[in-house]
Amino acid sequence: MTEKFLSGRTAMVTGGASGMGRAMALAFAGAGADVAIGSLLAGSKKTEGEVSYLPGEQDLKAAKAEIEAKGVRCLAMGLDVTQNDSVQAFYDATVEAFGKVDILANAAGITAEQTIVDHPDAAWDRVIDVNLTGTYRAIKRVLPGMIERKWGRIVNIASTAATVGAVTSGAYCASKAGVVGLTRCAALEGAPHGVTCNSISPTWVNTDFGRDWMSGIAEEQEHRKGEEYIADVKDANPQGRLIEPSEVGALALYLCRDEAAGMTMQDLTLSAGSLW
Repeated sequence: MTEKFLSGRTAMVTGGASGMGRAMALAFAGAGADVAIGSLLAGSKKTEGEVSYLPGEQDLKAAKAEIEAKGVRCLAMGLDVTQNDSVQAFYDATVEAFGKVDILANAAGITAEQTIVDHPDAAWDRVIDVNLTGTYRAIKRVLPGMIERKWGRIVNIASTAATVGAVTSGAYCASKAGVVGLTRCAALEGAPHGVTCNSISPTWVNTDFGRDWMSGIAEEQEHRKGEEYIADVKDANPQGRLIEPSEVGALALYLCRDEAAGMTMQDLTLSAGSLW
C-alpha cells in the first residue's frame, strides 16, 4: 500500500471547489491522482427557497492551486449538474485533459427548508434535480469507460437524512434516499467489471454550506443566532463535534484502494454516532 497508490489515475469531482468535494479532490490528489473539479459558481441563478453555497471564481482557482500543490495536474471549470450539456462538457474536458476517468465523486448538493404543505414545486424539483438526477448524469457519463477498462470507483455523497426524516427537509431527505438507491443499482451494474459504487452519509459537516444551512434554520425558524444552533448541534452529537470535510475525503480515498474492491453497494455512515 504505497502513498501514491492513485498515480496514473484520474478523478472527476462534482462540487469540487468547496466543502466535501474539495476535501475528496485533495485526498485523491495527495494519493497521486490527476483531478478535475467542477462547481456551480457564485452568480448563478437560485430557485426561490433554495439553500446552497456557491463558491466564486477565486475559490475555484484556489482549489485548483491547492490540488496542483500536491504535484498532480488539475482541471477546474464551472459545472451545472442539472444541465446535460454542462455535465457532458465537464466529462469531455476531463477525458481530453487526462485521457480517462477512473474515479467519480459526486458532491454537488443543495437543500430547501420547506414543509410538504405549501412546498414550492420549483424548489422540490430543483433539489431532486441537483442531488439525485445530477448524480445520475455524472455516473451515466463515466460508467461505460470504467466498465470497458475493468476498473472504476464511484463515491456519492448521500446523508444521514437518507434514513432519518425532518419536517422541513422533505425534498432533501427524498433526494438523498434516492442517491442511496441509485448507488446500489450502479454498484450491481459495475460489479462484474471491477467497478465499485458506494455512498457516504455524513451528519452535519463543518463546511460553508453546512454552517449556512444551520444558521438559516436558527434565524428563520427559531429566531436565534446561528452560532447558538451550531453549538447545540455539537453538544447533541455523541462526540460533541461536527464532522470535518477531511474525514469525508479520507473515507472516499480508502474506497479507491484495491484493498477496498470488495466494498460496493454500501452506504457508509459518517456521523460520530449521531442519527441525523
